[in-house]
Amino acid sequence: MSIGVLLITHPGVGAALLHTVTRILGRCPLATKCLEIPAGAETEPLLAQAAEHLVALDDGDGVLVLSDIFGATPSNIACQLADTGRAAVVSGINLPMLLRVYNYPADDLDTLSQKAAQGGTRGIALCTREQALAAAE
Repeated sequence: MSIGVLLITHPGVGAALLHTVTRILGRCPLATKCLEIPAGAETEPLLAQAAEHLVALDDGDGVLVLSDIFGATPSNIACQLADTGRAAVVSGINLPMLLRVYNYPADDLDTLSQKAAQGGTRGIALCTREQALAAAE
């Protein structure tokens, strides 16, 4: 058994990140689905669709739900899935976060959600001009 991954994002975000990670790693080591939420969409049918994806992805170990912008509609839908007890939700998805998740496919849900958050924040850096010039040398 393993953790499932559900990406709930604005249109294009989840699919692009998943495509990029799959190209970098050469595969997608965890069962994953993307649900993209269009602007102005009715949320109830999308919540039902997200719940269906959650059930399909959960083989007994739970589902890691990743969303893009905290407080936006995709994140609000994702947070409602956390109430099921079978999902952990992390908001602010980025490429380092997703790479970190897929590099630890054997971890349990709690550990993987912590690694997702750590990967996302550690993947952000303010690069100075001096660092850029040094890297170019």
